[in-house]
Amino acid sequence: MIQLTPARRRELRASAHHLNPVVTVAGNGLAPAVVAELERALQAHELIKVRVQGTERDQREALMVELCDKLGAAAVQHIGNILVVWRERREEERSRTAGEATKRAPRAATAKSAAAFAASARRAALSKAAAEKRRAPSRTPGGRTLGGLGRNR
Repeated sequence: MIQLTPARRRELRASAHHLNPVVTVAGNGLAPAVVAELERALQAHELIKVRVQGTERDQREALMVELCDKLGAAAVQHIGNILVVWRERREEERSRTAGEATKRAPRAATAKSAAAFAASARRAALSKAAAEKRRAPSRTPGGRTLGGLGRNR
């Protein structure tokens, strides 16, 4: 379990104030699926709230200690049935996700840009054709204009 200074704990409590709980721990306690979800949430957000249901205060405190030990996190706050936990993102996952994002981003951006460019070109061509059609009045085989919009010259 990571130990925090009082000043850092105060900063984290202030940051967590507006957060909603991302994981709920119920009767089964810290099941492997719950621990995996907490791990993903901590990797994604660093600071999370956990809602604990159906336990007494002493059990919630023990759960907070167990949770922090399993995840290598720091206990920030325990108010009622809400636990606030913090852990810095792990480097190996951060660098792996950054590498995946840079690999995917150019292809996705290129495809999106090409599709957007093609759609824009189609709209421009249709707009130009509609404008040309409006400008040129229709003529009858005798050379007269229809609708009285133009003059015979």
